[in-house]
Amino acid sequence: MPRYVIERDIPEIGSADRDALRAASEQSNSVLAAMKAENKNIQWEHSYVAADKTFCIYIADDEQLIAEHAERSGFPASTVSLVKNMIDPVTAEG
Repeated sequence: MPRYVIERDIPEIGSADRDALRAASEQSNSVLAAMKAENKNIQWEHSYVAADKTFCIYIADDEQLIAEHAERSGFPASTVSLVKNMIDPVTAEG
């Protein structure tokens, strides 16, 4: 399945406490479980929280599923980018 990076504009998310982040995670997981029950292939891998944004890594059959999850969960998908490749320090090795 394709992998996507989703940029979400969420004011003050960077200063959210653990309970608020846990609640957000539970909300997202609840929507993902419902979507899986509807035979929709979408999975959240992880997210990075920075200032007023999150950068989420998802795998999904298509970008429309990302948009549906954003709408159902209430977490905006400000920018959705298809991951073309991955590089890391090992990429430099022959």
